[in-house]
Amino acid sequence: MTTSITSFTGTSDHLLDVRGLKTQFNTEAGTLRAVDDVSFHVDEGETLGLVGESGCGKSVTALSIMRLIQSPPGQIVDGEIWYQGENLLSLSEAEMRGIRGSSIGMIFQEPMTSLNPVLTIGRQITETLELHLKMTKAQANRRAAELLEMVGLPDAEDRLDTYPHQLSGGQRQRVMIAIALSCNPKLLIADEPTTALDVTIQAQILELLKSLANEMGTSLLIITHNLGVVARYADRVNVMYAGKIRESASSVDLYATPRHPYTVGLLRSVPRLDIDASDRLLPIDGEIPDGANLPSGCAFRNRCQWAVDRCGEESPPFEQVSDGHLSACYEWERVRSASEAAVS
Repeated sequence: MTTSITSFTGTSDHLLDVRGLKTQFNTEAGTLRAVDDVSFHVDEGETLGLVGESGCGKSVTALSIMRLIQSPPGQIVDGEIWYQGENLLSLSEAEMRGIRGSSIGMIFQEPMTSLNPVLTIGRQITETLELHLKMTKAQANRRAAELLEMVGLPDAEDRLDTYPHQLSGGQRQRVMIAIALSCNPKLLIADEPTTALDVTIQAQILELLKSLANEMGTSLLIITHNLGVVARYADRVNVMYAGKIRESASSVDLYATPRHPYTVGLLRSVPRLDIDASDRLLPIDGEIPDGANLPSGCAFRNRCQWAVDRCGEESPPFEQVSDGHLSACYEWERVRSASEAAVS
C-alpha cells in the first residue's frame, strides 16, 4: 500500500482539526477501510464525544491522531491532522514522540494491558516527567506522588512502589489518568476510559476525569459506546458507523432530535429515565458490515427502517441539516419527525 497524504493548505483555528482522515489495513480479505474520510474538530476547553458500536473505527481514529497505527498491516493513507498549528502527519517520528504524552495525552482502553507489569506505578509516572519535563529523579517522585493524590489514590507516596497487579481496576484507571495528565496536556484522548469497571466506579472515574480537565483547562475527546457517558459529559457528539461520522451535533440537540437512523437506533437500545420502565428496549437488527467489503450506497441501509432505493445507489453526503447539526442521511427529515413524535 502506498501512502498518499493530501498536501495541507493552511493552519486551523481549532485546537485539533482532523480533515479527510483515511486509515486502512491490508487483510487477507482485502483492504479494510477502518477510518474512511473522517473530519471533525475539538476546540480549547471543549469535551467532544465519539460514539459508536465496537468495530466502527473509533479507536483507530484515536490511534491515528497519536500516529500509533501499526504498520504493517495498517497505514494512514490520506488526510490532515492539525494540532496547534502543525499537521501531525508531516512531523518526523522524533517530533511526534515529543508531542505524545506531553502535549496530547491518551488513556487507553484496558489499564491492565496498558501499564507495564514489571515496572512500579511510580516509575511509570516519573519516566514521562523526566523525559518531557526534564525533571530530576527527586522532582519527578514528588510530582508523581502529587498526581496520585490528585486522582484520589490514598497513601499516594506508598503507592509509588506498588505494581499494577496490586491495584484494583478502578485504581489502575486512576493511575492511567495520572500518567496522561502528568505533563499538563492541552488535549486528552480517553478511549473507553471505563471499560470493565462496575457502574459505581465508572461514575467516579468520569467525574474525576471531567473535573480534572476543567481544572487544568484540558480539552477532552471521549471515545465510548455508552450514550449515557456523552449525555452527561460531552459538549458535542460525533456518531460513527462503519468508518465514517454519520451525525454530529451538540449533545442536547442530538438527544432531543436525532437526524440519523443509526443514532435513533442507539438511543432506543439503552435504558433511559425519561421513558416508561415497561417500554421494551429495541436492539439494532443486523451487524456492522465488513469494512473490507462494504455495500454500495449507505453502509447502514440494510439495518435501517427508513431506507429507500436511493440509499443503495450512492452514499449520502455529510451535510448541515440545521444550525450546528450535520447528518449523512437522505431521509433525515423523516427521522427527525419520527423522533419528535416519539418525544411528544
